[in-house]
Amino acid sequence: MRRCDWSTFSNNPLMVQYHDEEWGLPVHNDRTLFEFLSLEGAQAGLSWQTILNKRGNYVKAFDRFDPRKIATYDKDRVRRLINDPGIVRNRLKILATVANAQRFLTIQQDFGSFDRYVWRFVNGKPIVHKIKSMHDIPVTTTESDALSKDLRDRGFKFVGSTICYSFMQAVGMANDHAVYCFRYKDLV
Repeated sequence: MRRCDWSTFSNNPLMVQYHDEEWGLPVHNDRTLFEFLSLEGAQAGLSWQTILNKRGNYVKAFDRFDPRKIATYDKDRVRRLINDPGIVRNRLKILATVANAQRFLTIQQDFGSFDRYVWRFVNGKPIVHKIKSMHDIPVTTTESDALSKDLRDRGFKFVGSTICYSFMQAVGMANDHAVYCFRYKDLV
């Protein structure tokens, strides 16, 4: 069974499992969308493998990515997170997750769900690229540019276009599995 090359470079079973079971599968659950948006923001300047290895710790530390709970985090809770060795202890990224949870709730109110809001940037259907090698995978697209701008205009942090495109790939808004990968046809 052939996979996208990036998933097997490190010989990390978590990367393979993530590739096989999650990456590129369309997600329409608001909490999962918030989780991926938060994790992609935490990844800024780091490798996805670093974040994936800490994902279980993030789920515990951030109340299973419940935006209603995270939106209420106070200074003491933020301080505890900054001291948590199980996550990336970057103060700005932690504060961004709290602020983003607050903005996330506003979008849910305005659009009925974050799912409805975010999927409109791809007209409700995944973008399908015909990736032949890792060099063909875009870093940004016009859709990620638009999503990034809109999120930033709404006050979100750590949502540059590259982060937004990684998010879009993760939640299936873009199918960037290589055409030779067994997952590509499953998701077309």
